[in-house]
Amino acid sequence: MLFKKQYQDIAELSKKIFQNPELGYKEFKTKDTVKEFLLKVNRDIEIEEFSTTGLKTSLGSQTGLNIAFIAELDAVYAPSHKWSDPQTGAAHNCGHYTQVGIALALYSYLYQTKAYKNYDFKITFVFVPAEEYLDLSYRAKLVADKTISYYGGKPEAMKLGVFDDIDLGICVHAMGGEFPERTIEVNCDLAGFLYKKYTFKGKATHAGFDPFSAKNAYSMSTLFNVALGLSRQQLREDEMVRINPIVMESDMSTNVIPNQITVGSDVRTQSVGYMKEVVKRMDDAAIGSARALQGEVAIETQMGYLPFVQDRYLNEFVISAFEKNDEIAAIKNNNPISAAGDIGDLSYMFPCIQVGYSGFTGTIHGDDFIDIDPEYIFEVFPRFMAQVLEEMKGKIDREKLYKRSFADYEKLLAAILE
Repeated sequence: MLFKKQYQDIAELSKKIFQNPELGYKEFKTKDTVKEFLLKVNRDIEIEEFSTTGLKTSLGSQTGLNIAFIAELDAVYAPSHKWSDPQTGAAHNCGHYTQVGIALALYSYLYQTKAYKNYDFKITFVFVPAEEYLDLSYRAKLVADKTISYYGGKPEAMKLGVFDDIDLGICVHAMGGEFPERTIEVNCDLAGFLYKKYTFKGKATHAGFDPFSAKNAYSMSTLFNVALGLSRQQLREDEMVRINPIVMESDMSTNVIPNQITVGSDVRTQSVGYMKEVVKRMDDAAIGSARALQGEVAIETQMGYLPFVQDRYLNEFVISAFEKNDEIAAIKNNNPISAAGDIGDLSYMFPCIQVGYSGFTGTIHGDDFIDIDPEYIFEVFPRFMAQVLEEMKGKIDREKLYKRSFADYEKLLAAILE
């Protein structure tokens, strides 16, 4: 009954966050909204703050495992979205505002009913900034100022030790597209990605008077794009490779042969090993394209996020809860996609799952994305996640879990970028 009773408050709070979208590491209004609600529910709450806007709080004593329930605070840069912030271009067409609402609904339920006292594990709520990989110039400044070390909120939190006491993680996420019935999704693996920057360098001359001694950097970039297009046939389909080259920087005019142009692209794959192989092919294509037209190319590589392979063992508890549930009609299972998230980085440290939920219309990250079934999202689904925790009570096998250190994580990133 409590989920039904608090539904209106949770829906209104989530709408407030939706109407005040903020980009990563700037979610100050969202942070205040979350803190205000938590303090209203539990005036004695202890809240740890991190990474400018991150929040962490726990229920239960540390006598067994510690399970993190994770929600993401940030919005996407989407100025053309119907409900974007006209000043910043931020919009909640990712659904993160509903994650926050779900997490707060669950916290309120667990605290007010004292259900958490019956668990043989501690439950820790972590509200993390900056999941979306964007606004990169701002984040580069934060790095330069030593405010952060990582562009992604979860890797930054990992570095700060926020997850050091956590044994496994649960995240939830909006599902893109409309569904005819209320649906959840499990075992949806995500791609990892690198970010590549290729700066082609040639020689500028007058385009009419002396094009003969020029070295056209734009033509080099065009040849590079053609090479990438022709190479796609040789890329493995099971890795769901995605490459999206764009012109990032140029200084061109119609009467001067361009001598420099920068092409940037993310590179998405389902595994780290194949990511390195695809990047090697891209680098070869760039070098070959530059040499073919007597130019040069400078190559930069920046780590994005690691692939996310959902923990199949932990998702068995979600499936078991679904089979006992009479409010959710359908379940999707084992449908990998090429979207990425920093949950992949966190899952390198310990087992993680991300449960999808329907209730939206429009295209996720598109101009028309919004929830259309708030009752499901803010009442039924949080109640279902409470049922998942009940399924886990007394049943989690420690032998099926793993734990790695942040130092191990750093070594992996170094090996990818070498």
